[in-house]
Amino acid sequence: MTTGGGGGGGGSAVGVQIHHQTRMALPDFLQSVNLKYVKLGYHYLISNLLTLFLVPLILVTLIQVSQTTDLHHLWLHLQYNLLTILTCSAVLVFGLTLYAVTRPRAVYLLDSACFRPAEHLKAPFRSFMDHSRLTGDFEESSLDFQRKILERSGLGEETYVPEAMHSIPPQPSMAAARAEAEQVMFGALDNLFHNTSLKPKDIGILIVNCSLFNPTPSLSAMIVNKYKLRGNIRSFNLGGMGCSAGVIAVDLAKDLLQVHRNTYAVVVSTENITQNWYFGNKKSMLIPNCLFRVGCSALLLSNKPADRRRAKYRLVHVVRTHRGADDKAFRCVYQEQDDAGKTGVSLSKDLMAIAGGALKTNITTLGPLVLPISEQLLFFVTLLMKKLFKADVKPYIPDFKLAFDHFCIHAGGRAVIDELEKNLQLRSEHVEASRMTLHRFGNTSSSSIWYELAYIEAKGRMKKGNRVWQIAFGSGFKCNSAVWQALGNIKPSPNGPWEDCIDKYPVEIVT
Repeated sequence: MTTGGGGGGGGSAVGVQIHHQTRMALPDFLQSVNLKYVKLGYHYLISNLLTLFLVPLILVTLIQVSQTTDLHHLWLHLQYNLLTILTCSAVLVFGLTLYAVTRPRAVYLLDSACFRPAEHLKAPFRSFMDHSRLTGDFEESSLDFQRKILERSGLGEETYVPEAMHSIPPQPSMAAARAEAEQVMFGALDNLFHNTSLKPKDIGILIVNCSLFNPTPSLSAMIVNKYKLRGNIRSFNLGGMGCSAGVIAVDLAKDLLQVHRNTYAVVVSTENITQNWYFGNKKSMLIPNCLFRVGCSALLLSNKPADRRRAKYRLVHVVRTHRGADDKAFRCVYQEQDDAGKTGVSLSKDLMAIAGGALKTNITTLGPLVLPISEQLLFFVTLLMKKLFKADVKPYIPDFKLAFDHFCIHAGGRAVIDELEKNLQLRSEHVEASRMTLHRFGNTSSSSIWYELAYIEAKGRMKKGNRVWQIAFGSGFKCNSAVWQALGNIKPSPNGPWEDCIDKYPVEIVT
């Protein structure tokens, strides 16, 4: 499989040679017209149908009114009826005030920063396997299993593991876990504050999400202490919510920014590996060792209208789906002890099926919010034929490429990206950011979608008005989506995660 920046082009368009039997012969339009453009034309027609219908209707109405009403007489009537004018003005002012007070406040993303670890923390496959063997904890069959997972994972040779895992034997202590957390969080935040010129004292809301490491004092308290944040800061620490917790944190920030005016919110998303490495031999619990790697993202959000001019994106939608009521979904990503008493995270064989069900529920909710009316109409007609008329038709899969310009699919593993590419009918360029993030940084959990967005920016592909869809999956089981709209032609921020290697990507990934 080869991924490329623009290799997919416009789908599988087929050029047809028209053979003219006579000078009067017409081409076979059913064969020569690319159906992609027919569908695009249909999309534009249906999407603008209301406008095309209303504009002539309004013009006809205005002409009719002007012909049947004495406008001069109407003006004289209003001129001498002060009570009518005052009443109408009061209603208008009240309506505009009510709208201004009750409408949701826009949430802007001023910038995001992703942590890029030091060179000495890289874990090439050979080093990874050598260290695993030298720990003495793994049986030969477990080592062979990890090797096969690595080879098929989609990870490259330059991903990172924490300092404690480079020691022989590994040293997964509380102190080492704290050191990892400080290194990644402070590294991302230092970069964010530098790029935005934000004073830490100006932060009103702080949200940190990390699923598996939740010490006391909390990670959010560590940040408050490090940067001496103000005493009335509203801080939150989200734990145990899996790889989709980054979108959950953004949703929480959005809700808080609806309440607190003129406020900055910082969201930090990370995962801690040091104390969560599995040293047993249960195969379902060995997979996270092979996929999860060091990473962290930090976002600066604002609800200040004046910040729109310098913001990169506006938050459009957040849609959250929770399948925790189902026992299989609840246990498909489960932290537990094996028979030998060693703790790890077990991944169920039903994980992909459960993720697919969660995605279906999520996009069913998201679709009406983002899809053009043309796609919604096709979906509804197909559903109507199937349900009411029992017609033997395939369910219509909406074309989300008409709603979004870019896709940031959680880089949980090659299988996750493959399935979404297939089920959403995406092209290779749509999943390039996800595949390259998985190759370069591995599964960085909840921060992976921000490494992917940074990749799109580094490639110079994010243009004004573009919409990007971030999709993340997490334990529980959850599927969460966030939709952003670019407010300008976005340039990569200084010291970004791809700054030293973007010219080497995309790379060919052998499966």
